[in-house]
Amino acid sequence: MSQYIARLGRRSPAVPPRLRMHRRPRRVAMLSVHTSPLHQPGTGDAGGMNVYIVELAQRLAAINIEVEIFTRATSASLPPTVDLAPGVLVRHVDAGPYEGLAKEDLPAQLCAFTHGVMQAWAGHRPGHYDLVHSHYWLSGHVGWLAAQRWGVPLVHAMHTMAKVKNANLADGDTPEPAARVIGETQIVAAADRLIANTAEEADELVRHYDADPGKVAVVHPGVNLSRFRPADGRAAARARLGLPRDALIPLFAGRIQPLKAPDILLRAVAVLLDERPELRSRICVPVVGGPSGSGLAKPEGLQKLAARLGIADVVRFRPPVGQEQLADWFRAASVLVMPSYSESFGLVAIEAQAAGTPVLAAAVGGLPVAVRDGHTGFLVQGHDPAAYARVLRDFADHPHLADRMGEAAARHAQSFGWGTAAAATADVYTAATHAHRRHVRSHHG
Repeated sequence: MSQYIARLGRRSPAVPPRLRMHRRPRRVAMLSVHTSPLHQPGTGDAGGMNVYIVELAQRLAAINIEVEIFTRATSASLPPTVDLAPGVLVRHVDAGPYEGLAKEDLPAQLCAFTHGVMQAWAGHRPGHYDLVHSHYWLSGHVGWLAAQRWGVPLVHAMHTMAKVKNANLADGDTPEPAARVIGETQIVAAADRLIANTAEEADELVRHYDADPGKVAVVHPGVNLSRFRPADGRAAARARLGLPRDALIPLFAGRIQPLKAPDILLRAVAVLLDERPELRSRICVPVVGGPSGSGLAKPEGLQKLAARLGIADVVRFRPPVGQEQLADWFRAASVLVMPSYSESFGLVAIEAQAAGTPVLAAAVGGLPVAVRDGHTGFLVQGHDPAAYARVLRDFADHPHLADRMGEAAARHAQSFGWGTAAAATADVYTAATHAHRRHVRSHHG
């Protein structure tokens, strides 16, 4: 596998300069079956992928690549199309009941969704879409069929992989079904290009799914640097949010589900307060996010855990918030805590750092790329609450640690702008288009 790493570490396959402009697609059909780019991140199945799709689409449009995003309609009141931004259109596709359909039930609706995509295409002149970019395996199956039918290249982004998730399950979490593993394997074989968030994810595609290394491109996700920035600092953000000025504030932000492991933070705080009861008067633990995933994910379960651990008085549960207010929560925190069992990248880690806040994270998935261990935050091997408690104690004992690391974190995040990600994605599109044409010529020559 090591011989692939050098090739996988590239941002995208090399594109000859003469191909760069005239082979670039003009209009891309982007597929996001199970989660709408219009949904609030942190609710239901909406999370980092929603942010990724919205930001990427807007930046692609800014470099003259129009994007149409197909997503499943989840309400009868939704208009068929919504202009998200100049050059970015969201199309709502009727597929299954609007309400109460779990992600696990969606494979049965892929046929209906594909029909909706084909209906939209049929209303256009031939050659309307130059390329299909699918996100997550459910979209990949629709994209596979659409790309074949339209005679255009398919670019696919996994975001998460069943085999990787199943190898890193939280206690009591439900494994991903075999049907998903089979589906992902088929998409990997069918796609003209695969976009991975990190070199490690690229390596996992090759190792677990037998992907052709030459088809895998590494493009780091970006962060909206104008929204997530240090702004007027920690004290001002705390005042706005009604948080104590001088407290230790370890923040959890994200969907409340076993995979994200918010319980590890609560257990770590309980360990810390057992060792250092005097800290109780100056610690505040916000949990910002809504439930998703399996039955273990209910906030009530987390509230009960806080009560059982004897720390209910220091934990504050808050519903998901919009991006502007999320940036304020990041600024207010001493440290963002991400004890996840699996993360393809961990977008919130970059967002928090861009806002000037260090990150304490599990050393899984893309988090070692997002966080510079010892400089912009700390990475912990495993999920022992005591290990997280030790780092929290350092932040409690050295109040300037958050400021010093936060400054380094904000500098580190500057290299993750969405403009860079969009330019690299456009290069992947160009390479996919070139490879697809070569493939077609060789089969018809």
